[in-house]
Amino acid sequence: MAGIPDVSSILSSPAYHDLIMKTKALYFVALTFAALLPVRAELDLPEPSQEALVKQRIGVTEITIEYHRPLVNGRKIWGALEPFGKVWRAGANENTTIEFSTPVQVEGKPLPSGKYGLHMIPTADSWTVIFSKMAEAWGSYTYSEAEDALRVTVKPREGPMEEALEFEFEELKPDSTVVLMKWEKLAVPFRVSVTDAETVLPSIRSQLRGSDKWRWDSQLEAAQYGLTKKVNLEEALTWVDQSIQLEERFENLMTKADILKALSRAEEAKAISTRALEKAEVAQLYGYARRMKSEKRDAEATEMLQIVAQRHPKHVFGLLAQARIKSAAGDFPGAAEAVKQAQAVALSEEQKKNLQGLIDRLNAKQDINQ
Repeated sequence: MAGIPDVSSILSSPAYHDLIMKTKALYFVALTFAALLPVRAELDLPEPSQEALVKQRIGVTEITIEYHRPLVNGRKIWGALEPFGKVWRAGANENTTIEFSTPVQVEGKPLPSGKYGLHMIPTADSWTVIFSKMAEAWGSYTYSEAEDALRVTVKPREGPMEEALEFEFEELKPDSTVVLMKWEKLAVPFRVSVTDAETVLPSIRSQLRGSDKWRWDSQLEAAQYGLTKKVNLEEALTWVDQSIQLEERFENLMTKADILKALSRAEEAKAISTRALEKAEVAQLYGYARRMKSEKRDAEATEMLQIVAQRHPKHVFGLLAQARIKSAAGDFPGAAEAVKQAQAVALSEEQKKNLQGLIDRLNAKQDINQ
């Protein structure tokens, strides 16, 4: 048919032959390149150095350590597998990392919040602990001192045999802890501490910018924290005033009185305390007296118990106040009798049961003194 090329002539043409050869060559190159690419492992298999994660909270600060745990496996570690004087990754595989959610102090030196690569330089009698701004590297192979955020020097100590490297937290206190790296028969400690000014107070301020701003009890909690810790009392006074504006209650009025006392503003404190007592229910007065007792404010606690006993002589809490006054004076029989009267008017069966325990303890004291 006119205009239609002959297929056999196309297939036998030199141009078609060249096209086929070039296609085969490209296909061979592609197969060769694919064969050279590394095969991506898909299986989740055990690692020689298992991954681990430990966390600890001090105050409002979260400390998180992620690391891999190499084994001793019969080897000499210090000065051999891990040479003295050389930067070491403080673990295996990827960077060991340590993260702080707030600013901290490490061995008394300031370190901003953030995530750090944790490296160490072992020597025979002292170690350098390094916090690197580079937290995503593989081990210490590309470590650069220029990226250091902080270095501290600590003393290692001997410890029981640890087959697998381990990080743990010890000597936990409200504002500090000791981070301990243990492997083979060596332990390397460094202390991490926090301050209210850098951690708790900023956290309180941040929380009070949210919905807690409109809650009398949240504002009161903030004020009570400042009062208990004896920090930032002027701001604590502002917080308790905001609590009172939202809802005036015995709790926030008495907290304000206590803050004013701590600020040496005795006359103002007395006026606010009188106002608080006018609003108080018997359970609140008794609970406040117990709190003062726990804070070693014995004289004030006794004065408050006397108010409770005088105002509510037949109420369960008024009778318990009488019992505590008598017990403090050494009158255990009289105290036990007052508790028995309180038990008779107790508000619940559970309260009666608890009061029986108090009666038994008072009787035991009476027996000892006889």
